[in-house]
Amino acid sequence: MRTRTIRPVIAAALGAGALATVLVATPAQATEYPSNLKIAGVQYDAPGRDSNSCTTGNTKAEFVTIKNFSRTARMNLKGYVVKDAVGNSYTFRLNHYLEPGDHVKLRGGRGTESDAGNVAYRNNCNFIWNNDRDTIKLIKPGGAAADTHAYTKAANDRDGNGFITFHS
Repeated sequence: MRTRTIRPVIAAALGAGALATVLVATPAQATEYPSNLKIAGVQYDAPGRDSNSCTTGNTKAEFVTIKNFSRTARMNLKGYVVKDAVGNSYTFRLNHYLEPGDHVKLRGGRGTESDAGNVAYRNNCNFIWNNDRDTIKLIKPGGAAADTHAYTKAANDRDGNGFITFHS
């Protein structure tokens, strides 16, 4: 998440001795949350023509990747929530362990939530991520933010392939 801060600077007006308040914008700053689990990337625009059909659609090709960036800690996704800007959400209901450096792709479509193949399915064939802009939130079981990223196609997807990387 990026925040922009504005700091007041008080300067003496030359020759008049009066004080003037000037607002100076500082560069955008990233806010980092204390979490080993981060949103590593998103395939927000599934390849092909968008279709919500569970049998012939391409919602399985839309996904968000969550990665364990810890060097030593094994992390359990149980209770973590992934949300978009308007509140569509998915909660990991089962134990889903990520070893250090491991990741899971949370996909649309039907399937299981298991450790097999580093994939979990939302069991919903509707798209969740907007193709022009959205916000992805990863929320810890207690409700605290683990990671948040807002994107726009124009600003963040320079090659236009529908995929954006957030953390390397």
